[in-house]
Amino acid sequence: MSRLPHILFASMMALAVTPSISFAVDNDLKDIRPDINKNEWQLVKNDTTRNIKTYIREVDGKRINFKVDAMIDGDLATVARVHFDVDNIKHWFWETLDSRLLKKVSSTEYYYYMQYNAPVTMPDRDAILHAVVEPYTAKKGYMQLTINAVPDYLPVQANLVRVQAQDMTVKFTPMGKDKVHIAAEGFVDPGGIAPTWAMNFVQRNAPYSTMLGLQRRVNMAAHMPLNEPLPFAYME
Repeated sequence: MSRLPHILFASMMALAVTPSISFAVDNDLKDIRPDINKNEWQLVKNDTTRNIKTYIREVDGKRINFKVDAMIDGDLATVARVHFDVDNIKHWFWETLDSRLLKKVSSTEYYYYMQYNAPVTMPDRDAILHAVVEPYTAKKGYMQLTINAVPDYLPVQANLVRVQAQDMTVKFTPMGKDKVHIAAEGFVDPGGIAPTWAMNFVQRNAPYSTMLGLQRRVNMAAHMPLNEPLPFAYME
């Protein structure tokens, strides 16, 4: 995936390309195993090479639940710039067809739009998201991004299903000068009718793929001239 969140994490997070039937059945069988406590976080991905761990769990009323623990190569300013560059989130976030800034409220608050690719048998999804930035301070030691879906912010489009919840917190902790630890947790309600296999596939794969996309985008940004100031405050 070459296109969060954003939490994180996206994230984080809408619907995905259709997996094979055998993959879907295998995951559904795993879901009904009696030895799994669905209310507790279950480790799904443990990529020790890239320092990415992702988890899932089931909670009533929260249809896709995810947690991410990842280490990104790059400094905090670059990681923040990638997240704040809303119009280009579509180039690294999981199955995102469109992303654009809707309104800048202040240097620490904004609204933005995202549209997601769904399987061919299902309508695509879109989401209106409200983001609040808690800038980094030396005392705190991290920057935090809190994202909540606001489905009624814009009218629903006839050919799309509006995501009802895409709520997450993403904490960015600098680890020296060239690494950032990302801890993200959240849940997604994609709205409409979503088959079990699709929900399973998304929550197992979207957070991990999004972290891979984020790392690629950070690598690209690190080699570009960054003359313009960040649109939002990442540090007090």
